[in-house]
Amino acid sequence: MIPGSFAYHRPKSAQEAVALLAQLGDDARPLAGGHSLIPMMKLRLAKPTHLVDLGRIGDLKFIKDEGGVIAIGAMTTQHEMIGSDRLTKAIPILREAALMIADPQVRYQGTLGGNVANGDPGNDMPALMQCLDATYHLLGKGSERKVKARDFYQGAYFTSLEPGEILTAVRIPVPATGHGYAYEKLKRKVGDYATAAAAVLITMQGGTCKSASIGLTNLSETPLFAADASAALVGSDLGRAALDKAVTAAEAQVAPASDGRGPVEYRRKMAGVMLRRAVALAQSRAS
Repeated sequence: MIPGSFAYHRPKSAQEAVALLAQLGDDARPLAGGHSLIPMMKLRLAKPTHLVDLGRIGDLKFIKDEGGVIAIGAMTTQHEMIGSDRLTKAIPILREAALMIADPQVRYQGTLGGNVANGDPGNDMPALMQCLDATYHLLGKGSERKVKARDFYQGAYFTSLEPGEILTAVRIPVPATGHGYAYEKLKRKVGDYATAAAAVLITMQGGTCKSASIGLTNLSETPLFAADASAALVGSDLGRAALDKAVTAAEAQVAPASDGRGPVEYRRKMAGVMLRRAVALAQSRAS
């Protein structure tokens, strides 16, 4: 289908963008990479009469090391994250997950900010941001605030963003040296959303898991931070008993939909399978 008619705006700064959004009201939508919004417009599931394109705002495109924290501008593309030596060294799971998003054409245009901000539970980055305990920076007209990724998602396509706000940056604590990591994703074909996916970050000391963090993708109406599953791994040797406990906790938390990717019970079990694989790979990488 063809989208309905709309007016197109191209602000040159983040402040100009939020001023436009405030002026235009509920009929305006910010546009990042467009891979979520444009298809919805074609299906007439979204009918904005104004699009505020953030693509030319240079101040929203950056990757910075801020001493123990990596800051990434909202308009930084998946391709740019994949190609960043700084990110690959500090937070390698970001590159691993970004490479599983759709296909190269999408990754050249799709942005981190767009991926995390629109509240689509099928997107890969939101659960990863929860796993990494990232913080989102939100800018509105005359105000700026910070929201943890773990507190940001409220329902499918519903987030903590207030009307007129845009997400400007994501800040991620750099994981400990020698941490283990993995993003395991089951999908039907290249470019598809996950049937189930798990992000895992662990640290080990003397054969014992000292910390663990788990995020789950496309297994509920929001991305999930699996707190109970994470806690089940801490203090263990990541043996079968601990892993079984973590998988049981994860399977109890998820609430997947029955759709073309499979019935509820299948997708719930695949959450456990992806978690087992991710923990095993993360453990093999930890030192």
